[in-house]
Amino acid sequence: MKSYAIEDLIAHRDPMILISRLVSHDESTAFCEVDISDSSLFYQQSNNGVATYVGIEYMAQSIAAFAGAKALENGDAVNIGFLLGSRKYQTFYPVFQNNTTYQIYVEQLFQEDSGLSVFDCKISLGDELIAQAKINAFQPDNPEEFLKEQ
Repeated sequence: MKSYAIEDLIAHRDPMILISRLVSHDESTAFCEVDISDSSLFYQQSNNGVATYVGIEYMAQSIAAFAGAKALENGDAVNIGFLLGSRKYQTFYPVFQNNTTYQIYVEQLFQEDSGLSVFDCKISLGDELIAQAKINAFQPDNPEEFLKEQ
């Protein structure tokens, strides 16, 4: 697997790049990490971390990194995608703790020709599950044209 800088894989730009790196990926899965520090966007000093509701965006950016890596490996451009929604986003802790690296695992369960996909997503700390969800994402063939139509 080729190594990529995260900013080469997702359409976001600082300060909205929230995940730290793509560790590995294959045809249907990706494994990313996020390093939580007091300089993390959405860090709350009162909680000494980032609220776990931000985890849905960590999952969405991991899906984007997965799609970006696949595109680059196929010789295609990295395109934007859209988070359509989630089902059963559950968190088991209130905060992603400061000075901690969390693992984000995404698995593509389904993809339509239209660009609609469903992903099973988990955020963990070692063997401990921190958050999970099913994410619906959409990546049209021509995002600019899609946005004009909307």
